Amino acid sequence: MTTKNRTFEREVERRNTPNGKKKSAAREWFDSVLFAVVAATLIRWLFFEAFTIPTPSMENSLLVGDFLFVSKLHYGTRTPKTPLQVPLTHQTIWGTNLSSYSDAVQLPQYRLPGFSEVKRGDVVVFNYPPELQHPVDLRTNYIKRCVGLPGDSLVVRDAQVYVNGQAMENPPRMEDEYFVATTTAVNEDKVFRENGISEFYSYSETFNDSIPGNDETGYIVYTTTAIAAKLKEYDFVKDVRVVKASSGYVEPGLYPQSALFKWNRDNYGPVVIPAEGMTIQLTPENVALYKDVIKNYDGNENVVVDGNQITIGGKAITSYTFKQDYYFMMGDNRHNSADSRYWGFVPMDHIVGKAVFVWMSIDPNPTSVANKIRWSRLFRVIE
Repeated sequence: MTTKNRTFEREVERRNTPNGKKKSAAREWFDSVLFAVVAATLIRWLFFEAFTIPTPSMENSLLVGDFLFVSKLHYGTRTPKTPLQVPLTHQTIWGTNLSSYSDAVQLPQYRLPGFSEVKRGDVVVFNYPPELQHPVDLRTNYIKRCVGLPGDSLVVRDAQVYVNGQAMENPPRMEDEYFVATTTAVNEDKVFRENGISEFYSYSETFNDSIPGNDETGYIVYTTTAIAAKLKEYDFVKDVRVVKASSGYVEPGLYPQSALFKWNRDNYGPVVIPAEGMTIQLTPENVALYKDVIKNYDGNENVVVDGNQITIGGKAITSYTFKQDYYFMMGDNRHNSADSRYWGFVPMDHIVGKAVFVWMSIDPNPTSVANKIRWSRLFRVIE
């Protein structure tokens, strides 16, 4: 290379470097990290976000320890409501209890166009509505299956979901609670864990009569219909039967926590799911069902609920028109899921995205080190 060419290259490098000085290694490292953080933040906001399954409420469709990607594009990306936030955090700074955001500035929230509406049967990630101490976009992420759309009439009878009078097709890997009556204690790892049952505990069923032979010992397990049938084949298993609540049993803690409704997890409703533009009359039953929506989620100010009376801005109302769509969500582990049966409807502005596929799965309680990674679940499409 001639002296003239080397001089030209040095001049080009000098012109492309601020102040004609070469960047230090520390400056280059900082610029690289900054670019990566900005790029990751934009991708996380616009396109998809990683999510981890923390509880068994979606088993056996999704397992504790599954890592999945949630598409923001399906239902449309939400614009940020809380802009003053440490990038790539949610409620707290990693490894601390320090808040990662300030709610001093709250922006109007909009949703960019998506290529799909929320469909009945979709597995949806959303912000947990009752967590009112956080802004909408920073409430804890939940994942459930959508079983009711805006305007639907939904009822659960004998653990079966009916929508608009039609039985909804159950997820193929849906779980129920079963009582497994046994003649002896069992090897839990071999019998339960090897059959994919992660939730079980010993249980004695007594009938409060004077006949000792009526009492049974065994296990409560949460599993699928197919695995329950397989358990019946063991010679030490006397019986396997699903545990259901009778229609006359009133379960405490269900939404809307009103004496007007005699419901339980297996016999719930009917309820009409709010839809944008739908108008209701404020009967005592409707006040109980929809007061949280009117007060907390529909953008109203100065709402006061006093018994069966609702006032907005000091004016008593006798009817109400909803301002956005709402959804009813349930876990596939129908007998072990804190879902809309317990805390109510999910507003559209709380919808984060659609769960699309599992990219990694780690068993938190493996039977051996070799089984720590659930290889068969990698890159599984979520149905």
